[in-house]
Amino acid sequence: MANEKEGRVRGEMEAGAAALSGHLGKTVQRLRKAYNLSLSELAEQSGVAKSIISQIERNETNPTLATIWRISQALDVSIERVLAAHEDDPFVEVVSRAETPSLLSEDGKVKLSIVGWIRTVEWLQWYDVLAEPGGELDAEGHQRGSIECLSVISGTMQVEVGGHIETVEAGGTVRYRCDRKHTIRNVSKQPARAIMICILKAAVME
Repeated sequence: MANEKEGRVRGEMEAGAAALSGHLGKTVQRLRKAYNLSLSELAEQSGVAKSIISQIERNETNPTLATIWRISQALDVSIERVLAAHEDDPFVEVVSRAETPSLLSEDGKVKLSIVGWIRTVEWLQWYDVLAEPGGELDAEGHQRGSIECLSVISGTMQVEVGGHIETVEAGGTVRYRCDRKHTIRNVSKQPARAIMICILKAAVME
């Protein structure tokens, strides 16, 4: 009887570990891609071997807690979020301002807070854009057919793409192909704010 109980408990633990491993692999891969990190780059930043990270993402290994901690530190998220509940559970997620990752333009005058959901990063991304006067954000092209939508909340912003320039004031929205080099500027004398949504893998436009 005792052996039967031990076998049942062991089976439940193995099933739970497998479920956690599967969820963990998907989470690590989503976070890595959200930060545009290659396996090699994440390995270098975390100190975890590239082969181990690859095995984790493919659910071929059950990593130690120390390994998960090192990867979470490199991805700048808490270990609790990496080990979050299974996706079949009710979903409610709150991200504080301090936890919201951000990017900075080369001139240091445009800040993009990544407010989009990590699970949609491969096809839908959105950002809270805050630009100082004269701030300029240069971006290389995304996947062919990708579309970006910039809705200006305050100030006046300018978008240049393919030699075409559009100026948008507060309350306006400009949509444009972002599968080529494009530039966003704050052309007003005050800080400007906008919401930017990038739709990747959109229908190819000829």
